[in-house]
Amino acid sequence: MEYPSEHQALFVGEIRLNGQRCASKSDEKKSIEKCGGRGWTKLLILAGFSTTIGSSLPVGYNIGVVNSPAQILKRFCNESMFEHYGFEMSPNQLELLWSAVVSIFLVGGTVGSLTGSWLADKMGRKRGLIVASFLLTFSGILFLTCKAALSVEMLILGRFIVGLAAGSITCIMPMYLTELAPIDLRGAVGVLCPLGVTSGVLLAQVISLRNVLGTEIMWPVLLSFFLVMVIISSLIIPFLPESPKYLFVIKNNRNLALNSLEKIRNKKICDLEEEVTELEVELADVKKQKTAVGFCGVLCDRTLLLPLLLVCSMQGGQQFSGINAVFYYSKSIFQNAGLSESNSEFATVAAGAVNLGMAIASIYIMSKFKRRSVFQLSTSLSALFLILLGVAITYMTTVSWMPYISIVAVLGYVFAYGIGLGPIPYFIGSELFEVGPRPTAMALGSMANWGGNFIIGMTFPLMQSTIGPASFYIFAVTTFLLFLFTRLYLPETKDRDPIDVAQALRKGFGPRPLASPVGSSATDETFASDDLK
Repeated sequence: MEYPSEHQALFVGEIRLNGQRCASKSDEKKSIEKCGGRGWTKLLILAGFSTTIGSSLPVGYNIGVVNSPAQILKRFCNESMFEHYGFEMSPNQLELLWSAVVSIFLVGGTVGSLTGSWLADKMGRKRGLIVASFLLTFSGILFLTCKAALSVEMLILGRFIVGLAAGSITCIMPMYLTELAPIDLRGAVGVLCPLGVTSGVLLAQVISLRNVLGTEIMWPVLLSFFLVMVIISSLIIPFLPESPKYLFVIKNNRNLALNSLEKIRNKKICDLEEEVTELEVELADVKKQKTAVGFCGVLCDRTLLLPLLLVCSMQGGQQFSGINAVFYYSKSIFQNAGLSESNSEFATVAAGAVNLGMAIASIYIMSKFKRRSVFQLSTSLSALFLILLGVAITYMTTVSWMPYISIVAVLGYVFAYGIGLGPIPYFIGSELFEVGPRPTAMALGSMANWGGNFIIGMTFPLMQSTIGPASFYIFAVTTFLLFLFTRLYLPETKDRDPIDVAQALRKGFGPRPLASPVGSSATDETFASDDLK
């Protein structure tokens, strides 16, 4: 295979400078359209729909489905242990078993993140998602039959397997979609994974209500309801294309890559000359730079340390911002504001609807606004609302109007979180890393997310019992530290080639990567002056 010469590479760099990132917006639009970039093709829409419905939505569903029917499921656990082992558990033993049922999902997610990296490299992005669909199906069958078998072991195994699938999905899906999309739609498709997760959590909150499926009889159907989405997706995903970047750069299969690119863009390859050249330059760059791949290679490569820390801190920081703790507290907050128990449940669902609304809005936000500015705005506002929430809960019983302030704080935090802290960490690894180390980086970031979720899930009850509302001050501090770190070191990635961004980050912490990467436009501000504009 022939690789582009240095002259060709310079030509592509000139295209980047004078075409896709030109100072004039009209010229930029014409250049991107010339390169076959802008536009939602039918195949791209189908890929986004099927993976959102059948992959990320079940992830969110399994995060939120066990909260409302917890007491019903605890009784089932007790009955199962008595039936098979002949003893009735004490309240402490039952709580310990229930903690295992809940947390084993997060353990599976952490392990599945690492598995997702291997699947994405060895089998491909699309086949990795197909494997995750098989895991989802198997776990759903376990949920559906565990009551008939009166087996708590089947319930725990199902939770672990669905966690494995969830970890793989959050690693592979954002990478797959951003590699399918043209550069101007990369952010919009990148938020489809968190959109599906948010939708799944809300769907679980709604159908797990006691007057829907959250009953003694229907809870197996409730736990396995996500199978409907998986089946719908399974009818579509086999017909989706593999990632052209994976085929071209990782598998070195030019013909398959170009055929895949033709299908996705719905254009002849002769009309995609610039995009093909970009692929060739990326392949040549990977070979020239000897880019690290695999866990050992990525972890030992000092030039990848900064982007890896950015990905892991943003993914883990998403959980350490306390989003799950806020939703955990929301029902009691609404009750203290004067709502009944049932109305408090509906208000909690409404807060979830606000979160979903922001996830939908983030599709537009990511396509129009800079990642760096949006993320800084989101983290700073989230920290302020967390402080307000801690103060409001502290004085809720002594100041008559504080319950209403707490409601404002909850909804304000959910709004601020949804702007950027919710969606951006899921796909930022695809924009900071080249194709070679990308799966490992995405896997480590996903592992940081699931690990952070596990840590918060295990420590928040202790924090709540010892320091109470002051827990939210800790979340505010961690969120503000994330704001400072990303303000100092997060480069702007919107409409920039990952090669350019990766080159700027290779310098590490010494010379902060605050100047625009090679190939960016003259209109792009330096990162030092790109402050919440």
